[in-house]
This record gives sequence, structure tokens and C-alpha cells, in this order.
Amino acid sequence: MLTGDARAVADSVGRKLGIDTVFAEVLPQDKVAKIQELQQHGKRVAMVGDGVNDAPALVAADVGIAIGAGTEVAVEAGDVVLVRSDPQDMPRIIALSRATYRKMVQNLWLASGYNIVAIPLAAGVLAPMGILLSPAVGAVLMSVSTVIVAMNAQLLRRTVL
Repeated sequence: MLTGDARAVADSVGRKLGIDTVFAEVLPQDKVAKIQELQQHGKRVAMVGDGVNDAPALVAADVGIAIGAGTEVAVEAGDVVLVRSDPQDMPRIIALSRATYRKMVQNLWLASGYNIVAIPLAAGVLAPMGILLSPAVGAVLMSVSTVIVAMNAQLLRRTVL
């Protein structure tokens, strides 16, 4: 956790949130430098901020998360905007982003698998054996594949947050 708050406050909040590493009393201009230092050590950095002084750090972080109730500058600088001002939403955001990525990969494989099979069939690869795919059947199968991918994407709603 990287904050401009006093050490005692930062340590207390860090303990409540289960954060082991806390950098306290960091000046706004030093936040970007600290983020870049962490990134140079191979760390991925998410920055949560709500003020004008957080905007440069939000931009420098791998993921900038702005508090919706914060300043317009912070909201514009963030990649994600939280509607609530609850830092305990962070684990839920991370879980949702991972689930979304997994769902994207699944849908990519479903669509690619369909195309690997359907395009050669539509092109007439099996025509010498007397198997032809009519355009109407091809259109129906394409629609079915779209429905399957869309239904799979809807399963993301089941992600418990």
C-alpha cells in the first residue's frame, strides 16, 4: 500500500485490509517514482486514488483505479472507476477481471474451434465423398456458434463477488 497518510494510520489500514507492505507518508510527486521502482522490479502495480495529486500515479500504474466520489481529474486518469468508496472492493475487482479473462480465452477457443471445422466444410473439403454443406446449414451453424459463445459469456454473471 502506498499512501500519503501518517505511518500509524497507514499501518492500521494495511492490517485491516491484509496488506503486508505499506509505504506511508509518501509525497504526491514521489508516488510515481515509487510505482516505477516497483515496476522495474517486475511487479504489476494497481493504484487506487481519488484526488488531483493521485492522477499522475494512476496513469503510471499498470491499472489505475479511481474512486468515483473523487475528483474529476482522478476519474479521468483511472482505467477503472469504483462507484463505491470501499477499498474492500479491490479483491472482488481482481477476481472479476481474472474470470473475465478466462471467459475471453474460452470464447476464443470455442470460436476458433468452430471455424477450424466449419470453414473447410463450407469450402467443400468433403465434397469428393459426397458430403456438401448447403449455405443455409452453414448460416444456421454460424448462428448456433454465436449463441454458444454468447451463452458462455453470460455465465460470467455467475461469478461470485
